[in-house]
Amino acid sequence: MALLESDVPIREVVTTDPEKAKALENDVRAKILDMLATEEMTIEGIHDELHRRGEEKAETTVRHHVNVLKEAGMVEIARLEEAGGGTRKYYKSNTRVFSYDLPESSGEQLASAQDTTREELAALIETLAEQHGDEIEAVAREMKPCEYCQTQHYEEFVVRELLNRALIDLGETGELDDLLSTAE
Repeated sequence: MALLESDVPIREVVTTDPEKAKALENDVRAKILDMLATEEMTIEGIHDELHRRGEEKAETTVRHHVNVLKEAGMVEIARLEEAGGGTRKYYKSNTRVFSYDLPESSGEQLASAQDTTREELAALIETLAEQHGDEIEAVAREMKPCEYCQTQHYEEFVVRELLNRALIDLGETGELDDLLSTAE
C-alpha cells in the first residue's frame, strides 16, 4: 500500500538548448547577462560593475565568462572602437533571463486570466496548425533529440518557440509595454 499517491501535473516548462543551459550554470554569467541586457559594456566595465555588485573576479575570469556566453550565442559584440593602438570591444546581451517566483497568491489571483489565456491560445494554436502545420512539422523533423529526454515533444517545442519569439518581438518593438499599459 502506498503512503502517498498524487497526480503531479506539469507546472513548469524550461526550454533552452544545452549550450545555453551550460552557460547559465554559473550565477556570475547570469549577472553579466542582466548587466548587458540594458547597456553595452567592455570587459573592464563588466568587471567594475561585478565588483560594485559584490563579485570579486579577475578581468581574465570576466573575459572567460563573457566568452562562454558569446559561444552559447547569448552575447554579441555590439560595437568596436579604436583605443590606444588596439580595439575596444563592447558586448551586449541578446538574451533576457527571467528569474522570478510568482507570489503564492498568484494562482488564485490569475485563475481567470489563465482561463482566458488558455482559450485564446487554443484558438491561436489551432490557427497555427491549420495555416503553418506543414512548416512546424518540417522543422520538428529536423530537430536533434534532447539528450536528457526519452520522450520527445518536438512540435510542442516549436510552438513554444514561436510564442516566445512573438513575445520577444512585441517586447523589442515596445508593443508589449503599450498593450500592457492600456490594460491598466
